[in-house]
Amino acid sequence: QVQLVESGGGLVQAGGSLRLSCAASGGTFSSAAMGWIRQAPGKERRFVAAISWSGGTTYYADSVKGRFTISRDNAKNTVYLQMDSLLPEDTAVYYCAVDSIMNKLRVGVSDYWGQGTQVTVSS
Repeated sequence: QVQLVESGGGLVQAGGSLRLSCAASGGTFSSAAMGWIRQAPGKERRFVAAISWSGGTTYYADSVKGRFTISRDNAKNTVYLQMDSLLPEDTAVYYCAVDSIMNKLRVGVSDYWGQGTQVTVSS
């Protein structure tokens, strides 16, 4: 059974940084795309970033381009999201997701999700 466990969320002031991690287990992930989707209070889940199985291709939502960086370590079955220059509008629950189809992640769809980690950015 696939399990995704996120960590690294917390409270940070605007302009600060956080690094999220997501450890995957229970499956074969070296050939799967991985990504991050977030959900702000009262809003739908929205795509944040995704990375191909090799790490050679990445996609970002326009709202985070230049501020967030996604990466992965296949030896550890872990995907990371480095978040810099955080804004109050980045406040959300951040979910890790994995799927064999990259384009599903890019529209915020996946068969496998983590439990989420809260990121709160104060102004």
